[in-house]
Amino acid sequence: MASEPAEGTTLEVLRRLESGPRGLTEAEAEARLITSGENTLPEVRTPSWPLRAVRALRDPFTAVLLCLGLVSVAIASWGTGVVILALVVVSCVLRATGEHRADRSMSALRELVAGTAAVLRRADGREPPEPREIPVAELVPGDVIRLGPGDLIPADVRLLRARGLTVHEAALTGESAPVAKRADGTGESLLCLQGSSVASGTATAVVVATGTGTRFAAAHRQPAARREGGAFDRSVHGISWVLIRFMLLTPPLVLMANAALRGRGLETLPFAVAVAVGLTPEMLPVIVTTCLARGAALLARTHGVIVKRLPALHDLGAVDVLCVDKTGTLTQDRPVVARSLDPAGRDDPEVLRWAAVGAWWTLQLAELPAPDALDEALLEAAGPVGEEYDGVDAVPFDPARRIATAVVRGSLGRHTVVVTGAIEAVLERCATEPGERDRLLALAAREADTGLRVLALATADRPAGARSPTDPRGLDFRGLVTFRDALAPTAAEALRGLADRGVTVKVLTGDHPATAARACRELGLDPGRVRTAAELTDAEAAGTTVVARCTPQDKARLVAALRAAGHTVGFLGDGVNDVAALRTADVSLAPRCAVGVARESADVVLAEKDLTAIGHAITAGRHASGNIASYLRVTLSSNLGNVVAMLAAGLLLPFLPMLPAQVLVQNLCFDAAQLAFAHDRPGAAALRGPAVLRPRSFLRFVTGFGLLNALADLATFAVLALALDGPDAVDDEAVFHSAWFTENLLTQALVMLLLRSGRGVEGSRVPGPVGLAAAGLAAVGLLLPPSPLGSALGMTVLPAAYYLLPAVVLGLYALALTAARAWLRRRQP
Repeated sequence: MASEPAEGTTLEVLRRLESGPRGLTEAEAEARLITSGENTLPEVRTPSWPLRAVRALRDPFTAVLLCLGLVSVAIASWGTGVVILALVVVSCVLRATGEHRADRSMSALRELVAGTAAVLRRADGREPPEPREIPVAELVPGDVIRLGPGDLIPADVRLLRARGLTVHEAALTGESAPVAKRADGTGESLLCLQGSSVASGTATAVVVATGTGTRFAAAHRQPAARREGGAFDRSVHGISWVLIRFMLLTPPLVLMANAALRGRGLETLPFAVAVAVGLTPEMLPVIVTTCLARGAALLARTHGVIVKRLPALHDLGAVDVLCVDKTGTLTQDRPVVARSLDPAGRDDPEVLRWAAVGAWWTLQLAELPAPDALDEALLEAAGPVGEEYDGVDAVPFDPARRIATAVVRGSLGRHTVVVTGAIEAVLERCATEPGERDRLLALAAREADTGLRVLALATADRPAGARSPTDPRGLDFRGLVTFRDALAPTAAEALRGLADRGVTVKVLTGDHPATAARACRELGLDPGRVRTAAELTDAEAAGTTVVARCTPQDKARLVAALRAAGHTVGFLGDGVNDVAALRTADVSLAPRCAVGVARESADVVLAEKDLTAIGHAITAGRHASGNIASYLRVTLSSNLGNVVAMLAAGLLLPFLPMLPAQVLVQNLCFDAAQLAFAHDRPGAAALRGPAVLRPRSFLRFVTGFGLLNALADLATFAVLALALDGPDAVDDEAVFHSAWFTENLLTQALVMLLLRSGRGVEGSRVPGPVGLAAAGLAAVGLLLPPSPLGSALGMTVLPAAYYLLPAVVLGLYALALTAARAWLRRRQP
């Protein structure tokens, strides 16, 4: 552990590391680099392209298609076998290519925690140490390094000396405010960890752990196994296994029924396999992969969003709860001035002006490389101030004293001392009346309880000859300046957009409850009763909007509780403290600027930490999901109806209701037309709520509309038997096959238009990809039987009367479909 070599006194730590305040020699460093290895994070190995293609076979429909293709080849049904196996290959290649492309995009984002580090090295033991810049990868335990404002901590280090050092640890802990570090402190205050950065101050530190020994790298060693499948996998697998069981039962039933009733046994095996294939949504892997790949490519091209795991795009469409942090998502990582108050609590611009004067001269005289966050906010709010005075002296903010001091020339022979800092520290240095101190502390506490940060101001007028005080006393209390978090400019609009899409946003933050609640209210998000993670039970997670004081374990626990309650959960995180929750969520998101382990754990990488980009990704997911749902509704209801009609006709007719080659051509035509769903744009109704395929309701939908389709087929049989050339017409196999082939393709074209997600004919774009595909399918159904290809397939020209009477059946079928869809919409708005 990184903490073990850091335990004990400074002298004990240096002895344990066989180092000293002057650092290592070059020879010592080279020897340690060989034994300890480079200071780099472990690389994440990605599967090879062929391995990805093989893994795609784990999809249940792909596996079943592969089995059916092999069976078709085994019984010498070469056409069916070749087509099915080709579909399997295309699906695996498309999925592997999409995920491989996402990994290549991610490799460009990987970078070291820092480029170089300032280290003390000596040529030999007698030479004085010289500071030099070396690559971070060459740091070794025992190296002594120097840190300054803005530096990234390149390894786990123990402080030797520090002055005014504060460190940003948001990537590790989620806490947005800088944390003070002291060389004479205890515990964590002595340590600076890899993955954090210096906010202010300077320090000299000794490296205690590098590479895989750092706490930052420990996150990479967490179990890589994440939750089993996402929303997409669970919903499709639930539907798949019901259909697979039915498909496996179909060939034996067909064989036994024909053998028992018609004396036809093994000769009907090709037909039985064709019936099973007819129930299979052969194009599902291709449609799914194409929809998701097109959506992922569009997101990367237009919004800089990289989808690493293609099914995650469907999971995004199903998200109904999005968990986010406050800092960087709802707010920017900087404060802005809210108000400036006099001691009575009234607005007073002079308080702001004097606080800004102190900030200006502290920056100038203390030679800080940049103002800290509060000083920057003061100068931005007050405008050009400070230059009208002459600066005399300044002492920057010190975490131990908790004040900053500036001295400027006042009236002739006088100096003005300006002190800003924590209310308690400032009041200790003020001359106040009895009871006044408690009243001022209560005033500051009331402001803090509303979620504001509070800065106290005091001044004093001193003779010019007096020594510039570094710790002044007897000050006059002037008032308070309050700060709020700067809101992310697009957050309010993005929150409204997510609410319109049916997505509930939950804020899981390490900040103070009042701070989080204030930011939410200012953005129009009702925080309700803000709870802390320690007091919130798993059962209460779904009803709570803002959870404060969250540890990494709390975030993962709450995400798991939301999933257990039936929600599809997305989680946005960017720090090491977010990794556990990222791996628990249904779909995990991280910005490009996130720490490496968070990016590697995420399913989706955003160009910026911006809710607007998430809104675009969710919309893209719902577009893809809507098209996939359209395909499944259309193909399964139509195929189920055809299979039921085939089984009935096979038992009632003295011949096979359709030849295996005709079944294959019909399936190919229908499948080719349905490729248009990958390019369709679902209606608005499909985008308003989470895109979830619930197996039970979905199968009820498919069964109901499938039986309706079967009734249309059986009605066509009745027309052929009774309305054309009399009861003997069904004895003409070629006429029957041709008639049913045409009727099947026409009904399938109708179903394509009427069962789309969120649309009916009235909502369709004209012509649109699905409209054109449906028209082409209908044209094939009408023109193929009388063509030479139709003759080769055993079909013939139909009697002229056929085109009128089945049209009546199709019209009634269209009315029944429309009425059933309208009834379903009323029941499920």
